[in-house]
Amino acid sequence: MKYAIVEIGGHQVWVEEGQYFITNKILTAQGSILLLKRILLTREEGQLFFGYPYLQNVTISCQVIEHLRGSKISVFKMKAKKGYRRKKGHRQEMTKLLVTHIKT
Repeated sequence: MKYAIVEIGGHQVWVEEGQYFITNKILTAQGSILLLKRILLTREEGQLFFGYPYLQNVTISCQVIEHLRGSKISVFKMKAKKGYRRKKGHRQEMTKLLVTHIKT
């Protein structure tokens, strides 16, 4: 089993070849290829490789599948006894990526 832990968009994500994952929006065209270089850990053939903080000789290629929006969250502000109330909604822009190859 071959997998890696990648830092992308301020988050750490466990990825495997052929797996989809969703991250914060990346400004690239749909269908383009991304090379991820912030790899924290990989496992290949039963061996673990750790980076300090990142691995130097490992890259992961991903294909941008689509740009989408996350679920809606409500933001509500209120000050007691003052009549101040504000309700806003927010939908985060996201990008869906397909991991095509983990190169060690």
